[in-house]
Amino acid sequence: MIFSFSPSAHQRACAWKQKERQSRIASAAEALYASSPHSLQLTQQEESKLHALSLSDIVSQCRTGTIAPSDVMKVYGKKCLQAQEATNCLSDVMFEESLRTPAVSSWGPGGDTVETGSNERSLLGVPVSIKDTVDIEGHDSTIGYSRNIGRPASSSSAIVRLLQDAGALVLAKTTAPAGLIGLETQSHVFGVTRNPHNTAFTPAGSSGGGAALLASGGSKIDIGSDIGGSVRIPAHFCGVWSLKGSAGRFPNWGNRTSMRGLEGVPIVSSPMAGTLDDLEAFWKRVVGARPWMYDHTCLPIPWRPVDLQQEGRKLKWGIMWDDATIPSTPACRRALATVANALRSQGHEVVDFSPPNLAEGLQIGYKLLFSDGGKQIASQLHPSGEEAISPAAKGILSLFGLPRFVKNILAYFLESIDPFTANIYRTMHPLTVLEEREETAKREEYKRVWYERWADEGLDFVLTVPFPTPAFEIGDQEEVTLMSVGYTFLFNLIDYSAGVMPVTNVDRAVDALPPGVAKGVYHLYDRRLEDMHGLPVGVQVVGRRLEEEKVLQGMRVAERAVADYLRECVFVYLSIPTSARRLSFQLVFQNSRSHSSFISRLSF
Repeated sequence: MIFSFSPSAHQRACAWKQKERQSRIASAAEALYASSPHSLQLTQQEESKLHALSLSDIVSQCRTGTIAPSDVMKVYGKKCLQAQEATNCLSDVMFEESLRTPAVSSWGPGGDTVETGSNERSLLGVPVSIKDTVDIEGHDSTIGYSRNIGRPASSSSAIVRLLQDAGALVLAKTTAPAGLIGLETQSHVFGVTRNPHNTAFTPAGSSGGGAALLASGGSKIDIGSDIGGSVRIPAHFCGVWSLKGSAGRFPNWGNRTSMRGLEGVPIVSSPMAGTLDDLEAFWKRVVGARPWMYDHTCLPIPWRPVDLQQEGRKLKWGIMWDDATIPSTPACRRALATVANALRSQGHEVVDFSPPNLAEGLQIGYKLLFSDGGKQIASQLHPSGEEAISPAAKGILSLFGLPRFVKNILAYFLESIDPFTANIYRTMHPLTVLEEREETAKREEYKRVWYERWADEGLDFVLTVPFPTPAFEIGDQEEVTLMSVGYTFLFNLIDYSAGVMPVTNVDRAVDALPPGVAKGVYHLYDRRLEDMHGLPVGVQVVGRRLEEEKVLQGMRVAERAVADYLRECVFVYLSIPTSARRLSFQLVFQNSRSHSSFISRLSF
């Protein structure tokens, strides 16, 4: 379907797309549940026998015939529809279609006897959602732009074909902001996506729809994309797990972007999951399916097992407390300190890490990312002028629109109070071909310095926050600005493997700002802290390039260390006479599908 470029065409296209989405959702619900009309709430048996299963258990039970993929689809279809109603996280649904793929439709009770390709249906029955950037034949990939409505993909992406051959249930597409550059997930095409932990808050962007769906229990895995933290920041905001691999490790071909052809900073596809067990199992099974046979950009590197727990050696962890631009807020800093203390209590070496000049690296990255002055992102907006990109992205593009002499004047007055921003004003302008090549050379030199610093320090991992704040309220992204993504963007620039793990929750009683600190992001945090209470807070675990297996194991070491540390804290606390207790704990016991863990909020 083609919409004209008249002023009202944009509105008509968005209205048509929203109507089509609602029709698909209604049809999917009718097809799955019409024969036995009931509430979308899961029964106790559905919850315990199906929804509580790990990814590995779903595959195992589907392959032996204990459960059917259609049973899994019915349960996760319910959760999808609940999530959509609460958060507006879906851009499309494919419930019935997912059951018709050959690897799934050939399933039969009594055993999984038919092999498909080389992966032997290693993801049979696993519900997977994909971002609205990932092509699936017959469906739009709008990336939040109205001009992409009614232009379905003619073929499926590499990761979708791999998933279908492996028997996964590709059940839905998830929302993304217009142009994918934004700290919130909203567009004229699909509206505003909300955080399931508090719907007044954002799930972040640009993979916010997938994170919201996962946190709502509507999928086992979501495939997003990441160029500056677009998977890791939503994982942090929504309390789920993620791992961004290095370029070439995870299938990426067929994943659309608003910056097609960009090579200065790698754009990678990355999965998120509700648990670490599911995330690791998924990564292992995707790599085991030989993704380089589906995607020419994938490196032919098989899965390399790492078991740091069994090795028993003590690891060296470097703590990167800030990114030299925006210090982290108390809730995020407490999460980082909790992991550091837990690791020390296990005998690991934890040291403060002084990375190579972060401001210099980020400036190189931002110049490469917007080397065209943001023209490519803006050129894909509807020509009528009615469509808008996110306020955060708009702020960057407005900067490019200022004459250089104006930016130099602004930089002069900012120099003494904010040198980083002053330098951004001076240097952020469209690059010539020669200037872009010079920045690329600087990037490679910066990567070399990082490599040597890491080796000299003898580090196994770097720990840092994923973002300076927890989730913020919808509508606040302009105040936050895109400059806040330095903690994640840095590791896209140097192409390191980086994961995010949930650690704790915001506590208004202990996470307040010190007196006199309330400007910029801190001002927003201070203003919203009361409402932020209970929101998830994560920590980022970073390894070197192509160390995905090691980072997953590093997150496992950290997860177990935190659980043991908090149990020990509880034991000590309970052993103190009530009258002498000065240390106050407020513990939340959180059950996951594969394990139980303590989430602490500490008060001294």
